[in-house]
Amino acid sequence: MSYGPKEVLAGIDFTASRGEVLVLLGPNGAGKSTTIEILEGFRHRSAGHVRVLGVDPASGDERWRARIGVVLQSWRDHSKWHVRELLHHLGGYYAAYSTAERRRPWPVDQLLEVVGLAGQAGTRIVRLSGGQRRRLDVAIGIVGRPEMLFLDEPTVGFDPEARREFHDLVHRLTDVEETTVLLTTHDLDEAEKLADRILILAGGRIVAGGSADELAREVAGETEVRWTQDGRRFVHSATDATSFVRGLFQQHGEAIGGLEVRPSSLEETYMKLVREAEGSAR
Repeated sequence: MSYGPKEVLAGIDFTASRGEVLVLLGPNGAGKSTTIEILEGFRHRSAGHVRVLGVDPASGDERWRARIGVVLQSWRDHSKWHVRELLHHLGGYYAAYSTAERRRPWPVDQLLEVVGLAGQAGTRIVRLSGGQRRRLDVAIGIVGRPEMLFLDEPTVGFDPEARREFHDLVHRLTDVEETTVLLTTHDLDEAEKLADRILILAGGRIVAGGSADELAREVAGETEVRWTQDGRRFVHSATDATSFVRGLFQQHGEAIGGLEVRPSSLEETYMKLVREAEGSAR
């Protein structure tokens, strides 16, 4: 994807499998939003080939759109609607394209339970709190029980309890509904909890991909080992933590206490990859 002479995406290539949670990570300007918009059919690419559910998004029709769900960072204001009324109205569009092969939309009351808005079913949207409004955004995105769900910073404004409930919902969608989820987030803890696979974008390119553990092992190389001995605290970085710990016990035995083996975190791995990518681009 190019805007005039500026290349925003430089031939990225990936595949998402059915029921997979694929997370896109990257700094601002890395090309995450552009990638998502191309896959959703909201933006036309400059070149290349794209298929979502077997269809080129640039030519996807209403029947194709009924198979995908989108949760943007913010939605247009539906302030005068009641919560149940709006979801019932939007669900009707998806019902028009239901077939024996295509799932029917969520029953509205069941959906309200799923997203934690059962108590606000009769409330005007203008009276919802910020967190409740964000839950409604999620409900709008999944009301049609999509086969493919795009989530752009979905938990912004969620408190810890709502965030945990949302994570449970994502697992339900993928494990039970076999929904494929493509998620962008700046919350690395959330990415680590949800992702089957993580793609890191920097400078319009995918610079690394894999599970959080795979990325940490591939990039960081060293594990931090902490322990106490004779009342003193020790910290050591080891390439082979298993061999180091084995040798530690062979040498000091029961004198070792408070042992902690800490692999590199996703945050450390992510920052290292992005810095390397940005440095090579200069």
